[in-house]
Amino acid sequence: MKIVGLILLATCSLPAAADDVVLTGLDVLQRDHYRILHGQRVGLITNHTGCSVDGVSGVRLLAGSDAVKLTALFSPEHGLEGKLDIAKIDDSRDANTGLQIFSLYGTTRRPTADMLQAVDTLVFDIQDIGCRFYTYISTMGEAMRAAAEHGKRFVVLDRPNPINGIDIAGPMLDAGRESFVGFHALPVRHAMTIGEIAKMLKAELQLDLELTVVPCEGWQRHEFWDATGLTWINPSPNMRSLTQALLYPGIGLMETTNVSVGRGTDTPFEVLGAPWIDGRRLAAELNALNCQGVRFVPIRFTPESSKFQDRPCGGINIIVTDRETFHPLQTGFAIATSIRRLYPRDWEVDGYLRLLGNQKTFSAVVAGSVASEVQQTSTAGLDDFRRRRQLYLIYD
Repeated sequence: MKIVGLILLATCSLPAAADDVVLTGLDVLQRDHYRILHGQRVGLITNHTGCSVDGVSGVRLLAGSDAVKLTALFSPEHGLEGKLDIAKIDDSRDANTGLQIFSLYGTTRRPTADMLQAVDTLVFDIQDIGCRFYTYISTMGEAMRAAAEHGKRFVVLDRPNPINGIDIAGPMLDAGRESFVGFHALPVRHAMTIGEIAKMLKAELQLDLELTVVPCEGWQRHEFWDATGLTWINPSPNMRSLTQALLYPGIGLMETTNVSVGRGTDTPFEVLGAPWIDGRRLAAELNALNCQGVRFVPIRFTPESSKFQDRPCGGINIIVTDRETFHPLQTGFAIATSIRRLYPRDWEVDGYLRLLGNQKTFSAVVAGSVASEVQQTSTAGLDDFRRRRQLYLIYD
């Protein structure tokens, strides 16, 4: 079906996935013999998560296909292999194919005319985790802008939202606060797949672009990753489990402040603390709030790298007890407001705004509002987002 320049390969035309395992867009592309890319010179934007259900990388699959000519590779934050956790990544060359790897997390974050010289179609295949400030959305958006500017076709190989495609939570990103950690007007937890977001970006940014989304087969919106039958691959060095992905929208907000969110430990985003936090006091405060689906255990930990490296920290272990009732953003606001009340002089709260991206909700935290009041501010604009979002949804 065609939708004003958008080509969507409808899921209804595909047979059910075998053995109840979801097929990603890459799997569908491979099964259909790369039909939509026949004769194209392809630039592949991907990383280590861009692999088939049986673990073969999209780079290897496209390079080995007679139907297409793979001419360039593009990598996001953390690099093609997903192992780098540094501020800038240089271009390199893929040892297996000999192809140039253009870094989109280096001197530029948007493909240039020179990078696209030998490309007819850009293909995007990276696993997202369902959170606005995870930068793979931004990498895709910048690449879509480049494709529109230079007359290149754009194909998205869709993948499931690992924390489900139902639960939405704010706040919305304020207009004018767009950045590489806030590319578009989305709530923190958007409940969309990367393919659905691509459709939204094309329409709302008014991109003159031929966009094709190759949907997953067999995924339903209510499903978390563990219902897909797919292998978990860490999307980034510190995103090591489904639990951490679920916690990330609420806990990740804290990491631009002077609080450790567990980077440099075995369980990033499952622990939080600082040298000036009394873990027993904070855990007691939080448990008294009776947040749904979660409990807090006082701990001490010493990060081996990142913030507070080699410094003992007091803090909490965040334990999700019921995923169905757990709300990451509400929990994050409970933690933020408790720390603000208990440690008003120690917590450098200004950094909280960077990933939050919403002045009204931030001001409520700064003012010492209780968690329920902060939560209420975060719902502004969500009804309008739901209406916008509905236009671009692919899955039931």
